[in-house]
Amino acid sequence: MFNNILIANRGEIACRAIKTARKLGIKTVAVYSEADRDALHARLADEAVFIGPPPAAESYLLIDKIIEACKQTNSEAVFPGYGFLSENADFVRRLVENNIVFIGPGTKAIEAMGDKIQSKLIADQAGVNTIPGFTEAITDAEHAVSVANDIGFPVMLKATAGGGGKGMRIVRDDDECREGFERATSEARSSFGDDRVFAEKYIEEPRHIEIQLVADRHGNAVYLQERECSIQRRHQKVIEEAPSPFIDEATRKAMGEQAIALARAVDYESAGTVEFIVDKQRNFYFLEMNTRLQVEHPVTEMITGVDLVEWMFHVASGGGLPMTQSDIPMHGWAMESRIYAENPYRNFLPSTGRLVRYVAPEESESVRVDAGVVEGGEVSIYYDPMIAKLATHGADRTTAIRAMQQALNQYYIRGVETNIPFVASVMAHARFNEGRLSTNFIEQEYPDGFHSVDALHDDPVELAAVAASIHRGYMDRAAGTSGQLRGHERVVDAEYVVRIDTHSVEVSVHPVENGHEVVCGGRTFTVVSDWQFGQPLFNGTVDDNPVCVQVERQGVRYRLYHHGVGYDVNVWLPHVAQLATHMPVKAPPDLSKYLLSPMPGLLVSVAVAAGQEVKAGEALAVVEAMKMENLLRAESDGVVEKLLAQPGDTLEVDQPIIEFQK
Repeated sequence: MFNNILIANRGEIACRAIKTARKLGIKTVAVYSEADRDALHARLADEAVFIGPPPAAESYLLIDKIIEACKQTNSEAVFPGYGFLSENADFVRRLVENNIVFIGPGTKAIEAMGDKIQSKLIADQAGVNTIPGFTEAITDAEHAVSVANDIGFPVMLKATAGGGGKGMRIVRDDDECREGFERATSEARSSFGDDRVFAEKYIEEPRHIEIQLVADRHGNAVYLQERECSIQRRHQKVIEEAPSPFIDEATRKAMGEQAIALARAVDYESAGTVEFIVDKQRNFYFLEMNTRLQVEHPVTEMITGVDLVEWMFHVASGGGLPMTQSDIPMHGWAMESRIYAENPYRNFLPSTGRLVRYVAPEESESVRVDAGVVEGGEVSIYYDPMIAKLATHGADRTTAIRAMQQALNQYYIRGVETNIPFVASVMAHARFNEGRLSTNFIEQEYPDGFHSVDALHDDPVELAAVAASIHRGYMDRAAGTSGQLRGHERVVDAEYVVRIDTHSVEVSVHPVENGHEVVCGGRTFTVVSDWQFGQPLFNGTVDDNPVCVQVERQGVRYRLYHHGVGYDVNVWLPHVAQLATHMPVKAPPDLSKYLLSPMPGLLVSVAVAAGQEVKAGEALAVVEAMKMENLLRAESDGVVEKLLAQPGDTLEVDQPIIEFQK
């Protein structure tokens, strides 16, 4: 086994690799950019090496910098994680030339599977089911239209060197095909330095199911069951689980054996994943092979008990697999939610800034948090907006979902917006709980995007009972635990009016053992908790049902969060409540005449000029943020008054780009 390894990555995967290395007694070296000078992975490693400015192209993607860091620290091997240089064959060659071990597959497998066209041909030759399509590079937009018509709409345009949803577009007619080709090639060029795009038939109502495999250099290979990754937005996974609620044992075995056959065809070693599209009849088709560890590997680890990173270290150092196929277990069910710094109410646009407060759920046998951030850290515009991977385990799927819901309520993040309200909504969705999934789930169930009405809202009466208990505890504390204040008896009021946003309810609160009895809305609740004023989480029970509510005191009111939804809560004495209902509310400013940047990012292009008439739906500008291009369109007909920003400008969130005539 190695004595010293360098981790050529950042964030949560770097921290996760350090955890396994420590367990094995391996010393670790982190690399960091200027933006990551105070990042968690740089703090956790035994040694850290500075490699350049914030842009990945000037730091994490510089092969010479990584090799120089290896030599400087006498690192024997490099663990690449995912993204960055993890599937770069030139990087592997350079490491080998410098007698440094790459903890991953060889160049043959990386090059063969890295080209989506070539990988499909190899898969077909290896007896793996493949999707019909056009496996050559498309030359231009009109060629794309011709190819798509030959295949038959709908068609998926995909970057040859793609991954992570970059350079992918589903197109359903000629016009969508032309625009999709332009966007796909542009994203592919920006993300991978390769703008080649090919096309394949888009399978309607597909499931995205993948097989985790590990192979060694001695000819041994096993698959570690499957993962369901069908909950996706813009082709990027949001929620994953293992096993799949759809796959039976016969299909699992067939998929696993085909994945192994493909691995053998390219002399694969290390951990890898073969991804399949599965239709309603459980027919499955090869999608791609990722020659690296996957983001969603924790769910596989939780149901098998296998540390995949440890196996990667073992294989790279020349060892054989510690299990045969018949040894691979499958215990219970696991869920993973990707916690992103993004605003689900604004079309999931990235949210950057400082993590003013950050408290992750407590880890246990049923809860795992893979994070690369700490309180006070920055979510930068330069990298992927994922904050952490939250994974839960249970004896069955329902138990794993319930554990996830509780853990989401315990995730306390302030300073940036997160997708927690959206994930909580999906977890409570009837169709999700029934396991009726497809990669179209989000598109079908949230067709107009995610809005406040889609969030999982609480019963206002039950939440009012919790708020009343919190307030009564605060008032008891203010009066003194013995009911005395400066030697004088002080009576704590029991009657209140709780106002949650615009909903008001009269409540009566009386102490009981370890909590309060609360009468409100014609119902009686027993609220029990050991919550103390100032704690961010109210953990307790309501009528013996567990509940976790996030609590903030804001002046004379509270801000409560549950299922990721925030509520403005006032708890008033009855006579104060009467006065408060007559207070005027200030109207927000009218910003309808501006096109505002929905996120921090780079203004790539502007498609209009001053004096130009535009129609609703017409393309106005493209803003790039966190490696994704976002096309902004006109919401209504109008005339451009003036341009307020130019291509190349760095934009703040809500910064005006275009002003329209009123």
